[in-house]
Amino acid sequence: MAAKRGRRLPLADRPLTEPHPARLPAGHPHRAAILAAHTAALDAGAAGYLDPGTGLFVLTAAFLARRGTCCDQGCRHCPYLA
Repeated sequence: MAAKRGRRLPLADRPLTEPHPARLPAGHPHRAAILAAHTAALDAGAAGYLDPGTGLFVLTAAFLARRGTCCDQGCRHCPYLA
């Protein structure tokens, strides 16, 4: 879904707080903790948060939206995935 150079993509029709179900399914064992960490990072204006299950740094949907394009790397909070 990569955009052409300089062309911004439209955001998906869902709140930035809600990841696409393919990227964070309802049955994920850490879903509640992940969503809480994501929301806290959004509220703080942070670029991301540490995943509660793995400790890896995960970018927020707001950070990804400000970039303006999809990187096609499977980001959990990709705001472009429809």
